[in-house]
Amino acid sequence: SLLKSNLSMLLDLGQSSSGSSSNVYESDFESVFLGTTQEFYRLESLEYLSRNTASEYVKKAENRLGEEHRRATRYLSPTTESPLTAIVETELVDRHAKTLVEMEHSGFAALLKDSTHKMDDLRRMYDLFARVPLTVDFLRNALSENVKATGKILVSDQEKGLAEPTAFVKGVLNMRKKYSEVVEGAFRSEKRCQKRLRESFEDFLNADSRAASCLAVYVDELLRGGLKGLSEARVDEELNKVILIFRYLQDKDVFESFYKQHLAKRLLNQRSVSEEAERAMVSLLKAECGYQFTSKLEGMFNDMRISRDTRESYRNFKLMQQQQAIVLGESKSSGMVDIEVDVLTTGYWPSQAVPQCILPDSVKSAIERFNKFYLQKHTGRKLSWQTSTGSAELRATFGEESKLRRHDFCVSTYQMCALVLFNDSPTKTLAQIREATNIPDAELRRHLISLCTPKHRVLRKSSRGKIIASDETFTFNKDFTSKLKRVKIPLVSMKETQRDSSGNLTKNGIGSGVGDLDNGMVPVPASVEEDRRHAVEAAIVRIMKARKSLHHNDLIAEVSKQLSVRFVPPLQFVKKRIESLIEREYVERSGNDRRLYMYVA
Repeated sequence: SLLKSNLSMLLDLGQSSSGSSSNVYESDFESVFLGTTQEFYRLESLEYLSRNTASEYVKKAENRLGEEHRRATRYLSPTTESPLTAIVETELVDRHAKTLVEMEHSGFAALLKDSTHKMDDLRRMYDLFARVPLTVDFLRNALSENVKATGKILVSDQEKGLAEPTAFVKGVLNMRKKYSEVVEGAFRSEKRCQKRLRESFEDFLNADSRAASCLAVYVDELLRGGLKGLSEARVDEELNKVILIFRYLQDKDVFESFYKQHLAKRLLNQRSVSEEAERAMVSLLKAECGYQFTSKLEGMFNDMRISRDTRESYRNFKLMQQQQAIVLGESKSSGMVDIEVDVLTTGYWPSQAVPQCILPDSVKSAIERFNKFYLQKHTGRKLSWQTSTGSAELRATFGEESKLRRHDFCVSTYQMCALVLFNDSPTKTLAQIREATNIPDAELRRHLISLCTPKHRVLRKSSRGKIIASDETFTFNKDFTSKLKRVKIPLVSMKETQRDSSGNLTKNGIGSGVGDLDNGMVPVPASVEEDRRHAVEAAIVRIMKARKSLHHNDLIAEVSKQLSVRFVPPLQFVKKRIESLIEREYVERSGNDRRLYMYVA
């Protein structure tokens, strides 16, 4: 064409008349052409952006870049395309990058709200910004802020009681699915964006211990029945989703503490959907954090297996004794209480510093018989009975002599102790029941109010409502009726039975195992805090014993690195543990440098 011929002629003319090293093409055409192009796109971009949406602008910019590439290839010198492209990218992309992200109704941040239907627009914008690598940070920042803002709304809803723990976790899972699709689809699985996404989730999930406790509750509901009827592949899929959230948690030891409490209840009350699912969950945790993290959980499963064998052995033992009694013409089974015992290893299970309650005489006799049987087989061991747990089956008779009704009640150990007292007298005061059973006051109120609910009114209380007064009186309800022969009486939550000092209902309950502080933060449980102290001190001693001397910053870094599998210790927390070890003469400061520590052999 004529244009290409003219430009070729300029290239062939060689050096310009000014005597510079540039040729006529560069000095008389290219510099003017590039300057004019820059001014053209500066004005056009401003005008087009003011009249159109961000998505339309991106399409326009793509078209303009394509047009310039084709023109440069067809007409211009190969040396011109690079500076021409840089000018167009600067004017169309770099200059307006922040605006394109922040535009109120059509910018990148706005498109993220409807990412499912706007994925093509998001991808197109990323591809445009990728031409100018520094501008991609605007997109990554927008994604990160969007994730944090959405996450903080979830945390706030959970904090205010607007969302249950399971709803919170489901919300996080939905968030992760949504934003992972954005990173994969729009950002083309860019590594730096994947890292920002992970950091954004970690930011709001590790604000306090809420996420760890909620995740433990979510897993508990899954393993109690949420996985029922699902195929093995679906079970694995649901459990792997849990691990995705678990990886974001820094307080993995807090999750372990709550998880262990829920697992103990599932195992002891036989509430698990399947043992295979339970073991699969522990295997996933083991793969993430190592054997030490799950050793106690595996020990709990081992205790339950051994307990099944022990129960079977004890049943055979009792059967043999009954047969011997029959041969001798004796009858030992009359009035005897039958018990089934789970023997648990103290170090594996959640510890409960609860005093033992006073059991009925018939139950005490049954315990003594089991003690004798067990200690004959396992000499040197000691059994400590946890009366705050366990359950019992009672047969109760209601109605008049002419028309009696019998029901079998499934109750807790505490409820059994209280109900048996009404065999002696149909009416008891709260003080009398407390004195006769030695059950802690808060638990006693909770278990008694559960026996007074409209659906399961085995006892009648003298006052109305869910609160038990200090002078409360309870009467056995002989008019109790139920369509069921076997009646299970559930426990109400602790928050329904307690008042604070001002007479209001308390805010904290048994359900989550944690309470909110005044600022809404969920504290680390005291037992976990204690374990952390020991873990940090053990790590410090281990490191110092191996290294003999170490600078303060290096010691802090090494301790954090070793413990990061379970939790991330705050700097001040580690400093306090170092001071404690110095006081106890495990470590000492160097005489020449106060920030240098020496191991004391």
